[in-house]
Amino acid sequence: MNSTFFSDFLMITDFKTILFILFLVGVFFIIKKFEKNKSSFSKRMILATILGLVLGGIIQAVSGFSDTPDKISWVNETVKWYGLIGYGFMDLLKMLVIPLVFISIIKVITDMKNGENLSKLTVRTILVLLLTTAIAAIIGIIVGNLFKLGVGLEVMNSTSDMKEVTSIIDTIRGLLPSNPIKAMAEGNVVAVVIFAAFIGIAMKRLSKKHHDKIKPVEDLVEGSYKIIVSIAMTVIKFMPYAVIPLLANTIASRGLAAILGVINFILALYVSIILMFIVHLIIVALNGLNPIRYVKNVMEPLILAFTSRSSLGTLPVTIETLTEKVGLENGISSFVGSIGSNAGMNGCAAIYPALMAVTIANMSGTPMNFSFYIMLLIIIVISSVGIAGIPGTATVSVSVVISGMGMGSYFSLAGGILAIDPILDMGRTMLNVNGTMVTAITVGNSFKAIDKNIFYGENSNHGNN
Repeated sequence: MNSTFFSDFLMITDFKTILFILFLVGVFFIIKKFEKNKSSFSKRMILATILGLVLGGIIQAVSGFSDTPDKISWVNETVKWYGLIGYGFMDLLKMLVIPLVFISIIKVITDMKNGENLSKLTVRTILVLLLTTAIAAIIGIIVGNLFKLGVGLEVMNSTSDMKEVTSIIDTIRGLLPSNPIKAMAEGNVVAVVIFAAFIGIAMKRLSKKHHDKIKPVEDLVEGSYKIIVSIAMTVIKFMPYAVIPLLANTIASRGLAAILGVINFILALYVSIILMFIVHLIIVALNGLNPIRYVKNVMEPLILAFTSRSSLGTLPVTIETLTEKVGLENGISSFVGSIGSNAGMNGCAAIYPALMAVTIANMSGTPMNFSFYIMLLIIIVISSVGIAGIPGTATVSVSVVISGMGMGSYFSLAGGILAIDPILDMGRTMLNVNGTMVTAITVGNSFKAIDKNIFYGENSNHGNN
């Protein structure tokens, strides 16, 4: 089967491709059986994660644990077909992001009581995000030094170029909605939030004097919100089926040798993630909530973030979980979730740049003293505000931090690490999403906007449908 029809159009030139497509269908039947047996949504997600790991491992084994699986035609074909399900699901979620954020923010503001202050909500959100970012960066610096990242390593063979660095001023200005339609098309969520906030504030102000004229618009927003949420709930039901091919693709498309070559960095990253996750749980406990119960409640967005590697794509699930499982007021869930998916990312914009800075400093012989670490911490915290909404967040964050530390010429030393970025990105994205949810809980608790009856499952039956 070497004709153009099979190789370029149908993407099937080997029986192994057909075999693994059938494997995936068979795995779907397993998930469907658990669904028919009324197994909880969380259990199905965990099962899907395990099956995805196993399936990806089998593909790697059949390929002979090739160092370059991307050059094996049947592996590429299998990954492409798996992507139809996995990435197709993510496309459906991304379809919801802009309308959900736009309508939610307007609804947040128009639903606010007269005593509530949007500026307080914004300031508290940003402060908590920056605080957790600083803690994550400190953890990254400490772990990077404990693991002695880059010590004794020769220059890695790499042709990696550093991303073009944009000043913080231009970055922040780029987030302003000079063209709201363009911002929506490009997925600039911060710009969409700002534009929606202006509309919401105007509606809130005008409703006092022109209630009869504004009321139909408020009803339109309310109706539109219910429709978007209904669509989101429909799409989310297919999540376990998407998790399997997403995770299998990540494992199958990475060569074992590439992973082993930077295993020390991978371990350091995931140790840092675990430590920061514990910090998150401590913050949850300080807000008067049971950390173990919290983990059970937020399992779905964490697993989706881990497998999809997209904080923005996970946003509809994050908002739905904060509202339906955590018991947070919907307005705060939508607002903090939207901001948190574009700023202060604990994994991509804090831990990862910190570990990379320590690694490159050791590999290049750059001295690391107290002033080095203070400067590194400041640069990471400041750069985390506006960079996280850009595609390729982690690489851009590293570029800005490394350049800001005066080590831009050594960026190519990180080539071996960048080669296995999807393996790193799974944990980073999960931590990003968890940081957003913990921030939402902290901010919500400060406004006394958490329903503990919902948090402890007394009024929630989601996941059993």
